Amino acid sequence: MALTGDIYKLMSTEDMLQGHAELCIHAYGFVKSMALKCAMELGIPGAIHDNGGGATLDELAKRISLPPSRLPRLRRLMRVLTVSGVFSVQHQPDSAGDAVYGLTLSSRLLVANDETSSGLTRLVSLMLDPNLTAPFSGMSAWFMDDERPRSFFEMHHGEDMWDMATRDAALSRTISDGMTDDSRFIVEVLLRESRARDVFRGVRSMVDVGGGTGAIARAIAAAFPHVECSVLDLPHVVAAAPEDGDVRFVSGDMFEYIPQANAVLLKSVMHDWRDDECVKILRKCKEAIPSKDAGGKVIIINMVVDSGTSEQGNTLKGESQVLYDLFLMVFEGGEREEHEWEKIFLEAGFSGYKIIPVLGIRSIIEVYP
Repeated sequence: MALTGDIYKLMSTEDMLQGHAELCIHAYGFVKSMALKCAMELGIPGAIHDNGGGATLDELAKRISLPPSRLPRLRRLMRVLTVSGVFSVQHQPDSAGDAVYGLTLSSRLLVANDETSSGLTRLVSLMLDPNLTAPFSGMSAWFMDDERPRSFFEMHHGEDMWDMATRDAALSRTISDGMTDDSRFIVEVLLRESRARDVFRGVRSMVDVGGGTGAIARAIAAAFPHVECSVLDLPHVVAAAPEDGDVRFVSGDMFEYIPQANAVLLKSVMHDWRDDECVKILRKCKEAIPSKDAGGKVIIINMVVDSGTSEQGNTLKGESQVLYDLFLMVFEGGEREEHEWEKIFLEAGFSGYKIIPVLGIRSIIEVYP
């Protein structure tokens, strides 16, 4: 039965105020994202780390060379970032003492480990790149557009993301750097988890499709010297890849050809494409590998969305998955539930698969010809 009348009169005062507070949090959610972006650009995670893991506002200001007149602004920024859980805060026993800001599990990942690793800063920078965030303002218009299948990235920019990256060196570098950070993170977990390491045991050769500058391929080659590793990627990506002899780089299009190998690795590739395109990619993979009995397989690193939590979004994993799934919609990508993966595998002619949930919000999927 439909409710009629003034909506306010149908709600208690307490419910009205609660609903208003919740709407404010939802509507201003983008402020948290931009505050995080600002903190990374100012170098706040590294400043806290370099100060021994904790820093007062004055110490932070000195570390990041902030003008003293901007201290009140920094205080307000840190207040948002501590309430949202990016940083921790402890107040001195003396109420007049300065608050000390520290790192949390998430902000620890934004600290550069050494000269070769920037943590996940460049990955988060990719997620918050204006080229990717701006199209979201036109999402409702995209939902109503039934003229032809296209992403709202294309609706906003007039071209798809991959075409833009081909001609825009800055965007191409942002994508490459972000994916390199993500690959290093994944490799760190892969080499720690025995079930993940087992995926590569017995593999004699592997081609990393869409492997960029070879972060994962190099790590696997180092950890498993018996595995001959190569990377297939687009010409402008391969041109920027360093050649050191450990990994072979092949320039090409995965829709046309995939080099022969014992195993094909697809890390964060499949979620960029529609189902019919994924089937085409997998069929090319099937042509490149031997039979299952001969050890042939495709190794996919992607999300398997938990259908039990994805609708509710009431767990950290579930909310992360559904938010990322919607983010991927910007360029017509998307994450999949198990039954959606199975449909693609069967249509591409594969006989079976195994899901290994050892990567947090992502999983390893072994697919067998």
